[in-house]
Amino acid sequence: MRKLVACLACRNNGSRLYGKPVQNLDIAGQLTVLDYIITALKSFPDIDAIVLGISEGNDNLGFVDIAAKHSIDYIIGDANDVLQRLIRCCEKAGGTDIFRVTTESPFTYFEAIKGAWESHVSGNYDITALDNLPDGSGFEITTLDAYKRSWDRGESKHRSELCSLYIREHKDEFRMQYIDVPREIRRTDIRLTIDYPEDLILCRAVYQHFKKQAPLIPLQEIIRFLDAHPELKALVDPFVEEGLKTMYI
Repeated sequence: MRKLVACLACRNNGSRLYGKPVQNLDIAGQLTVLDYIITALKSFPDIDAIVLGISEGNDNLGFVDIAAKHSIDYIIGDANDVLQRLIRCCEKAGGTDIFRVTTESPFTYFEAIKGAWESHVSGNYDITALDNLPDGSGFEITTLDAYKRSWDRGESKHRSELCSLYIREHKDEFRMQYIDVPREIRRTDIRLTIDYPEDLILCRAVYQHFKKQAPLIPLQEIIRFLDAHPELKALVDPFVEEGLKTMYI
């Protein structure tokens, strides 16, 4: 029987913004980005388990406390080999497939999760991904076997945070599926990931506006909000093109 595990790579690095997953999305409520992501993922019955893939190093020990707070499991592994950490996360939970989002991107297009998982299983795909979404809103579902093959056949660059790079470069070796998304959310001009302080300002503003709907804020409503507040979009416009370079598989 197939088992989908949300494997979340965690590390407190970043020269542009330190400790992105533990930055407060809600300052008053002391709600971190990672707290928000975990809470959202727990609401999906198709996700059987959530496991944190924590990087080695004293700076990252706080993630162990976050795992305990949310009653989820974790592993500690190599700082640079993110792919191996995700593999170990899935194995820790006895999973067959990995649900991956980045831990600095709180606003996932959650509406597609159920359908993506069902078609991923029924079509026997190695990887299922979304395209043409705002940076940070997508997700991937990948079989554990596909990630293991990527690790075995790839080089160090394929074992980095670019976990799907080997698959992207060797598409003929894998069964791939792209989920079509509604036209109104095909907005690659919008950025919803946190890499710079300006990104954090924008995401905090989104959260505050939609706080009563959290943790499942419809992506289309977020887009409408940002279209109505061009001053927020302007904050992160300089980083949009850079983000698109590694956004899709």
